Amino acid sequence: MPSLKALRSRIGSVKSTQKITSAMKMVAASKLRRAQAAAEAARPYNARLRQMLATVAPPAVGNPLAPTLLLGTGREQVHVLVVVTADRGLAGAFNASVVRLARARARELASQGKTVKIFALGRKGREALRREFAAGMVGTSPTPSRGTIGFAEAESVAAELLAMLEGGSLDVCSMIYNRFRSVISQRPVEEQLIPYERPPAPEMEPAPVESEPEDEVLARLLPHFVAAEIHRARLESAVGFFGAQMTAMDSATRNAGDMIKRLTLNYNRARQANITKELIEIISGAEAV
Repeated sequence: MPSLKALRSRIGSVKSTQKITSAMKMVAASKLRRAQAAAEAARPYNARLRQMLATVAPPAVGNPLAPTLLLGTGREQVHVLVVVTADRGLAGAFNASVVRLARARARELASQGKTVKIFALGRKGREALRREFAAGMVGTSPTPSRGTIGFAEAESVAAELLAMLEGGSLDVCSMIYNRFRSVISQRPVEEQLIPYERPPAPEMEPAPVESEPEDEVLARLLPHFVAAEIHRARLESAVGFFGAQMTAMDSATRNAGDMIKRLTLNYNRARQANITKELIEIISGAEAV
């Protein structure tokens, strides 16, 4: 059995860890509220933008002069996976679930003879995927750990993807991220960004238009849609990260409490055993005299 000094040191160490995890839980809860408010504020804009594209895009599908973002390149050889993760850990399986889906998708495409490239948004995803797909890493952008996630960052990423599309080094682009469902549930999903994927007919139901949309409208609207979708995914990922971190830190705090109880019980038993031993020695000494 460990000595009393070792048990006291262990109990103190676990108590210090419990204070840290409890503080991290409260910080994550505070950031979760702000991140959730930002994500909820962005959803109506993205929904309206998708509705506008559902109305404007269908008449232009048959037009050979329509933007490449709408029609595609006509090939499906080069796939770019935009993987959205966090820069930090201590959030359970939050980052690992996205990396697992991205790795499985990349291997599936590679087995079909496709060229796979990775654009990592977040340090954890970049570090995990670089081990296997170092040659296919084409871009990266960290997720801000402080402050708010700005739209300018999404525009910068979208501009890089569009440059790759125009340069012929991208045919299909998909985005993999954690979709926020609740504080204890984040689901990794894959969504196609390029070319624009029209919603199913029952959900679309576009309003009738009187004239053909001009190419300039789609040329401006589609790049903005790509940036808006990247921005939405980053916001959703931020909410999911803080929710997962809060849950993980709550679990760690409770586990630390359970460990402190067990260690305290062992400490009391050891202390009682030492006292009993000392009493026996005293009594034995007195009887010998």
